[in-house]
Amino acid sequence: MTHALRPRIIPCLLLRNSGLVKTVKFKDPTYLGDPRNVVKIFNDKDADELVLLDITATPERRSPRFELIEEIASECFMPMGYGGGIRTADDVRRIIGIGIEKAILNTAVVDNPRLITESADLIGSQSVVVSIDVKKVGLFGRYEVFTQGGRRATKLNPVDWARQAQDAGAGEILLNSIDQDGTMKGYDLDLIKLVSDAVGIPVVACGGAGSVADLVAAVERGGASAASAGSLFVFQGRHRAVLISFPTGQELKTSFA
Repeated sequence: MTHALRPRIIPCLLLRNSGLVKTVKFKDPTYLGDPRNVVKIFNDKDADELVLLDITATPERRSPRFELIEEIASECFMPMGYGGGIRTADDVRRIIGIGIEKAILNTAVVDNPRLITESADLIGSQSVVVSIDVKKVGLFGRYEVFTQGGRRATKLNPVDWARQAQDAGAGEILLNSIDQDGTMKGYDLDLIKLVSDAVGIPVVACGGAGSVADLVAAVERGGASAASAGSLFVFQGRHRAVLISFPTGQELKTSFA
């Protein structure tokens, strides 16, 4: 149930084989459980939206697991975006056809930006999300876009690439900091601000949230339209015990007031 009065808060779930995991800096996956069960819990907790990313599809050069995704989508009572292994307009069509609201494109569109336009023509810009994974590189910590689940450097600057994605027809950017992923030390607000200021489409901040205050900072200081998080909603306490949680509507309303 998205609240018009506050920004969207979006759990980001990582699919590996048929289970959910959580990574740190895109490495060291911790097993969380069956995706269907986790989605049911987020239904009960009234999350605004869900993002599901298959983190091994692209590195393994395979298509999305359409049957599994359809099963997960059928359990999901909120809008859901899916990314991982989507390489063609036909993949995009199939993903939307099985009940996913948004197709999330990453590696394939860096290699072939025309896929953004083809997808937007097919399903509408509002359903096309370009996911941008960013890492600091070099002596001075220059931002660079990485693909293949953080394995491949592209030499692309995230601001330039975000603008290009917008011009090609993307309706939203999912911006992920590889350096902050899973650390729960807060978002890279500088990165979020650079990209948010450069484009006119919504930017969803991802990577690093450790508290509700971090979600607020991503929006109020970073300029993001929405905030996504993984560890914050799946771990509890300093030993990172697996426990699915989501702030109450009242808690979020107060925090964003």
